[in-house]
Amino acid sequence: MRFIQNNIVLSVSLFLVVLFVIFGAFFNELLEMWVNYFLANTVEYFGWFYLTATLVFLIMAFLLIFSKYGKIRLGKDTDRPVYSKLSWISMLFSAGMGIGLVFWGVAEPLFHYMTPPFGEAATANAANTAMTYTYFHWGLHPWAVYTLIGLSLAFFQYRKDLPGLISSTFYPIIGNRIYGPIGKGVDVLAIFATVFGIATSLGLGTMQIAGGLSHLFDVPNVVSTQIFIILIVTVLFAGSALIGINRGMKILSNFNILLAFGIMMLLLFLGPTSEIFKVFTTTTGSYLDDVLYMSLRIRPFGDNSWIAGWTLFYWAWWIAWAPFVGSFIAKVSKGRTIKEFILGVLFIPTIGTFAWFSVFGGSSLHLVHNMGNTALSDAAQTDVTEALFVFFQYFPFSTTLSFIAVILVVSFFVTSADSSTFILSVFSSKGNLNPSWKIKLTWGCLLSLVSIVLLLSGSLETLQSASIAAAFPFAIIMSVMCYSLLKGLILEHKKIQNYPKRNVSNIKEKDHKEIM
Repeated sequence: MRFIQNNIVLSVSLFLVVLFVIFGAFFNELLEMWVNYFLANTVEYFGWFYLTATLVFLIMAFLLIFSKYGKIRLGKDTDRPVYSKLSWISMLFSAGMGIGLVFWGVAEPLFHYMTPPFGEAATANAANTAMTYTYFHWGLHPWAVYTLIGLSLAFFQYRKDLPGLISSTFYPIIGNRIYGPIGKGVDVLAIFATVFGIATSLGLGTMQIAGGLSHLFDVPNVVSTQIFIILIVTVLFAGSALIGINRGMKILSNFNILLAFGIMMLLLFLGPTSEIFKVFTTTTGSYLDDVLYMSLRIRPFGDNSWIAGWTLFYWAWWIAWAPFVGSFIAKVSKGRTIKEFILGVLFIPTIGTFAWFSVFGGSSLHLVHNMGNTALSDAAQTDVTEALFVFFQYFPFSTTLSFIAVILVVSFFVTSADSSTFILSVFSSKGNLNPSWKIKLTWGCLLSLVSIVLLLSGSLETLQSASIAAAFPFAIIMSVMCYSLLKGLILEHKKIQNYPKRNVSNIKEKDHKEIM
């Protein structure tokens, strides 16, 4: 265990995660009770903070697009992007929310349709509200979270030559103290939040795979099956992580995006095509019209259980995911300008997400609301893991579609776990972009163990509650990070303005070719 020695961040992080695994394994009922207690108090006293902070992240990202800082390059002035736009978008999309799209593509709109945040259920208004809130939960807000943390990491790592750590983003505020106890504490919190954000996602993916196997082959969808799935997939993503990001991750990401796009286009033409386009158009309009209201909607004099179970869960989930997704996006975005980075990370995946939910959510609502297929709505209410596969039954080649969907979930699972294992290893290796394979393997096994413990402790609700609980301290850290980034950009712009005037036409840049 020499790789743990003289590394306080790795030692403390491993100790906390292992302690959680041991406690959860022997006292899983108590763990579930504590997690739910923390969730209730977080929603009651700090729900407003999640909503406000996430909205501020989105506003800041928008302002930076049109600011004077947009031309600053994430790297040296002569640096250019290493990855092509297609590979770049594929990787950030796969790492950002791949499993979640497959898991909730059918289930969430139907769930909101049957249990809307307000108004009467199972009506035309409920269908419109369901799609609008689905767009809201998966739209600009989560990508704004990813954008700001990814931008902060890329700026300080590639422009200011600081280690690729969350603590480095606080340099304008605390200076060299990022190398001391304060910085190490920030990195430990980032690792802890990331572990639970990823474990939640892996838990969802495991439940989806188990649901697919149950539907296709009558495999019992029980905890023992889910644990076996986690163990098998752990071997796959550990292998991918050891291969390396340029080969394993890029190949998987491109495969994911092509397979997902293929399924989406097939359903677009097999399903109610005209209605899908109507859903996309009208829901985009409703989303843009109501985005401010939805962003700050919390009831001071009423029941907030729906908001806690959906909006606050999502905001906490995105924040918990943010350290690893942001770091991964920063890793593959060196050489891009700030404006190009924000436009790419904030808008392109959002549009793709809207298209995905229009096809899957719009088609499922058409089947339930217009054609009265109650079996599908019942599946979304009783067992969301099988909702997608029940949905496929109403299309030609249903068995083939279900089998492909399982492959897609496994591939997204491996991609998310692969990238998170790599990023956790970087965070716990003092920012080393080529961490030891031993550290990668250690984090891969621990991620799987945390997922197993959370599955043993309850159900989907336990996964959601754990994500919210772990994300809260990092939400505070990220809020301070935004101020630090702005301060760093102001100082950098002043430095650029004070450069001696040169004839830039005589500066010879290297010829950079994008890698497909």
